Amino acid sequence: MKFLETELNGVFIIKFEKLEDERGFFTRVWDKKLFQENGLNSDLLQISFSFSKKRGTLRGMHLQKKPFEESKLVRCTNGKIFDVIIDLRQKSSTYKKWISMELSSDNLQGLYIPEGFAHGFQTLEDNCEVCYHMSNWFSPEHARGIRWDDGKFNITWPINNPIISKKDLSYEKEEYIV
Repeated sequence: MKFLETELNGVFIIKFEKLEDERGFFTRVWDKKLFQENGLNSDLLQISFSFSKKRGTLRGMHLQKKPFEESKLVRCTNGKIFDVIIDLRQKSSTYKKWISMELSSDNLQGLYIPEGFAHGFQTLEDNCEVCYHMSNWFSPEHARGIRWDDGKFNITWPINNPIISKKDLSYEKEEYIV
């Protein structure tokens, strides 16, 4: 595994290394020791999975408030997604900044997201599967979201007219203080 820093403090792209032979390949997607050596939260408590049937599905932007903030390792296990995170840590030098990256089953990359970030993605293909490793349990009372189209962030999503849940559409703009 290779850990590549991004321009957002504490966020890493993780490149999973393939061991290939005539059967296919093998890759390690989690190593507590390597996460600790890179100063990342290695206390994973929950693994979740999402499946999106249609290209253009948008999930996000989601986060949890204290005391249920969570670090995440996100990877796309089938298909391709446009993944977005926003730094909502008020004391961070990258507060309110966002980055995006493409995660796919082909590029074998993951994104490590520390506590205090909103996360979301849009599917770029039909039948996308995304796996999330999280450092805290889901708490509905602490779950929050911000609008995917909030003008404070000006995220340029690749597909117009996304498929979005009623819950994600219900988030108010500018409700992003963590």
